Amino acid sequence: MKNRAPNQNRFSSQKTGLEDASFRVQTPEGIEYALYPAGLLIRVMAYGIDQIFLGFILIGVITLEEFLLDGALGIWFILLVRFVMDWFYHVFWELFFRGQSPGKKLMGIRVVRSDGFPVDAGSSLIRNLLRFVDTFMGLFIISFVSMAASPGFRRLGDWAGGTLVVHTLQSQAPERRGPMSWLGEFAPIAPRRPLSYGEKQGILMFARRYPLLGPGRAEEIARPLAALLQDGDDSSGGTAKPWAVPGAALGPASEGRKNPAAYLLGIARTLEAP
Repeated sequence: MKNRAPNQNRFSSQKTGLEDASFRVQTPEGIEYALYPAGLLIRVMAYGIDQIFLGFILIGVITLEEFLLDGALGIWFILLVRFVMDWFYHVFWELFFRGQSPGKKLMGIRVVRSDGFPVDAGSSLIRNLLRFVDTFMGLFIISFVSMAASPGFRRLGDWAGGTLVVHTLQSQAPERRGPMSWLGEFAPIAPRRPLSYGEKQGILMFARRYPLLGPGRAEEIARPLAALLQDGDDSSGGTAKPWAVPGAALGPASEGRKNPAAYLLGIARTLEAP
């Protein structure tokens, strides 16, 4: 059978703008998986870390050149080093370190192709060459507007190179993070059927990000997964809602309300229990 890339015609976003989004990709064999694009704030933080890292590299090169060659190469050597770092620093890390520069590694994100496959040399080179346009005059206005207005928070370089910056599994895996103390506000809830690995990870990822979401956004994100669990849990003809739990299980702030977010957080607390 001839190998084919995932069908990008099935590639669509559920949200646009400066809020959380997810993309679903379906292969020709019918296997579907999700990509979780990294938002504006986390990408800015990763970029800032990389700039600090670049600064240390440049200071190290200048110091070494002064110590070994007594500054014989002059300012032109420093300018050449700065040019190479500005244009090829990200390309190097993306190609040889699975799409992650040091900043992206620390923030738990990586660059992939828009079909979810690892970034290739052509895509990485194009997206980074257009970084000059995205950061024109150091104002970043073009990149901010492009990311805010496009699905997947893509800057122009991402559109031209056919790439996405997505959360890695490490950034979503709860076992690599500290305890979620806010789950103590919610009573543990045991699901009425065994959960798949994907369902568990989805619930735990939602719980991890819950403090960063407003109440309305949390409800919006929780509702589809809660409904999915309801389809498997409900044995009463589809009339019962699994999140219509007693007020005590919803926490003091949510008493007496039907709350899919509280339902998922209760399950997350159960999953987090030792």
